[in-house]
Parts: sequence; structure tokens; C-alpha cells
Amino acid sequence: MVKDIAALIGRIAVGVVFVAHGWQKITEFGMAGTAASFDKMGVPLPTLSAWFAAVVELVGGLALIAGLALPVAGVLLAVNMLGAWLIVHLPNGLLGEGGAELVVVLGAAALALGFNGGAYALDRVLFKNNRVLNPAAA
Repeated sequence: MVKDIAALIGRIAVGVVFVAHGWQKITEFGMAGTAASFDKMGVPLPTLSAWFAAVVELVGGLALIAGLALPVAGVLLAVNMLGAWLIVHLPNGLLGEGGAELVVVLGAAALALGFNGGAYALDRVLFKNNRVLNPAAA
């Protein structure tokens, strides 16, 4: 029970950070601004990449919080963070201005929580017998 509560707290915390980043891309920067920023950072296909990042962060973060489609959300969020690390943050090292620490931690946490989201997840209720969406299925 304690590990399930810890997983729930972790999912909520990490999910909120992803939702905030996705929401920021859509509402504060706007998709044109996000794409322009991605272009300056050398992200390939900046408009498509901006939409991918914003939607994955927003929807994936909400999925983490709810515990819904956790393996899918975890993998997509981890892939998004892997791209951010390799394309943008890797040359800056791990710590400091532009460092990779946040994307590394968020990606690893999303992946871990995607496959170990705990008992307090919608996946456990909705997909009792589905081993893909509920890795704990018997």
C-alpha cells in the first residue's frame, strides 16, 4: 500500500510538471513561438516537433496523473525527453545553464512510473486483464 501511495504521489508530481510544460508551449509561447524556439535550437521539423512535444507533455502528463495508458504515456514522454536531451541539452552537460538534468530525470521518471504506476491508477480498473496497459494484470 505504501509503494502504491508513493507511486501515486510520484505520478502526480511528474505529471504536473509535464502538464505545465505542455500548457506553457501552447498558451504562453504559442505554437508559432515554440516552433521558432525549436528552430533556433536546431530541432528538426520544428513545427511538427513543437506540436509533438506540446501534445505529448500535456496529454501524457494528464495520463500520468490519472494513471491512464501508463506504459504508452511513459514511453512517449521518455522519447520526448530523450529527443530534448540529444538535440538540445547534451552539448551543455548535465548541470548548469541549459543542462540536461531536468530532461534526464523527467524522462526516467516517466518511464519508470509508466510501468510501475501503482494500484491507484485508472489502468488497474479499466484494463484489469490487459498486460499492455496494465503490466500488473494476471
